[in-house]
Amino acid sequence: MTSALPTRADVLEMLAGYGERLAEDVNEELGSLELTWLIAQAEQRYSVLLDLTDEMFAEMGTVAGAVDVLRSAIAEQLAIKEGASSEGAGHG
Repeated sequence: MTSALPTRADVLEMLAGYGERLAEDVNEELGSLELTWLIAQAEQRYSVLLDLTDEMFAEMGTVAGAVDVLRSAIAEQLAIKEGASSEGAGHG
């Protein structure tokens, strides 16, 4: 089970799976199909369901932006799951 948040290398690896290319062949600028693929891969890898806003999706136009948004969204989802398993735990 993967518990760490995604790094740039993780994101490049997931994106490389789209079109079966090498991580170093992934462009910095991402298209909508690549983003759709990436989100699905991240959800599978981290066992989360990401509900990204339009603003968050727009921030994912580059690999760097995708890393930032995914790290934030996955951390939030993992905290929610963890909180649900330890009832009464708060955050602030």
